Amino acid sequence: MMKRAPWYLLAGAVAGFAGVLALHGRAAPAPSALGAAGNSKQPGPAAQPARSGAGPAAGTHSVTGALERYGYGELAVKVTVSGNRITNVTVPALQTADPTSQQIADEAIPMLRSQVLSADSASIDGVSGATFTSQAYEQSLQAALDKLHLR
Repeated sequence: MMKRAPWYLLAGAVAGFAGVLALHGRAAPAPSALGAAGNSKQPGPAAQPARSGAGPAAGTHSVTGALERYGYGELAVKVTVSGNRITNVTVPALQTADPTSQQIADEAIPMLRSQVLSADSASIDGVSGATFTSQAYEQSLQAALDKLHLR
């Protein structure tokens, strides 16, 4: 019985490795497939700064960044600034390719928002396990900050 144990361990390791390869080795869906299979939230008005407040220096501005496509969907980030400080970050446009991608985005986006508000910039670490979502989020956020002529 002891002589069979290494064989079972090897077989289990091979099966586990094959499962990991199958999960991570699958190709990302084509962007055209996203519209039919994805969950979506339609983008709101983009690129139009909304002004409120007493004057130019005291104003609050909101701008939506570019719609960024990534391996498992697409998203756009809306940033609100007061003066030079980021006061809010939302994702008005999010479309994912499948329920797993939606779940990852649902978990990662609040963490990304927290990082942006803490850093007060687009220079964030991202979320482990949500690399593509993090990169798209950061790129859209930077596009919005560029529209506002901020860092």
